[in-house]
Amino acid sequence: MDAVGWWSLVRFAHVAGAALWVGGQLALTLVILPLARRLLGPEAKDRFTAAAGRRFGMLTGAVFLPVQLATGWAMAWHRGVTWASLAEPGYGRTLAAKLALFAVVMLAAAGHGIAHAKGRAELARSLAVVSLVGSLGVVLLATALPAT
Repeated sequence: MDAVGWWSLVRFAHVAGAALWVGGQLALTLVILPLARRLLGPEAKDRFTAAAGRRFGMLTGAVFLPVQLATGWAMAWHRGVTWASLAEPGYGRTLAAKLALFAVVMLAAAGHGIAHAKGRAELARSLAVVSLVGSLGVVLLATALPAT
């Protein structure tokens, strides 16, 4: 595989990972959880939603996050991004904003899992909304970046 094909594959893995992450959040929020609330009794709903959340969290930690970090770092390296260039107008600042928002999203997602495990439903729900809205913001910022 030539260099162009390699970087296309890296970019594909990055975009596919982001699509799976955001799509998974949307599917859980808009399809799976409402159906669980409507079709399952309280105890079954709680078990099901907790299990679905744990599984999504495990996939995030084991697959999504490592793929996003590795491919994101590789694309930034390929483009010649430095810490100093993140302060430059245009690509640098857009990438810096995307990275900062991504960090907030990951913290909110982790906080959601912790709050849910501790039975703090309102806080868990708020952090889930922050994570979902922030994820959509990350995707929006990503569309402003030219392909590397």
